[in-house]
Amino acid sequence: MNNDDSSAVGVADDTLLRWTFLTNHAHVLIQLQAEPDLVLRKVAERVGITERAVQRIVHELEEEGYLERERVGRRNHYRVMLDKHLRHPIESHCSIGDLLSLVVGTTGKTGNGK
Repeated sequence: MNNDDSSAVGVADDTLLRWTFLTNHAHVLIQLQAEPDLVLRKVAERVGITERAVQRIVHELEEEGYLERERVGRRNHYRVMLDKHLRHPIESHCSIGDLLSLVVGTTGKTGNGK
């Protein structure tokens, strides 16, 4: 008998069940900062969540001023507002730009938040 839980019926790939230090909101921001013209379907694939979940996250980020969306033809262009501060009191001294610099090593060439 195989003791590997991932072979059980209804259990997803083991890597999808592990917790991570960053939220899906952070993962979506990282993807859109790296590729501002990325379609949300691709963001969903890369983050490992549904496209509907990405749409909800993008809406929330826009509502709170962390993300701006501009319609360009039939596509959207996203701009991450790097100067906005993180929400939780423990990390509120850090900006989105600080987080992105830490995670990806650079804030990229777009979305300077100004």
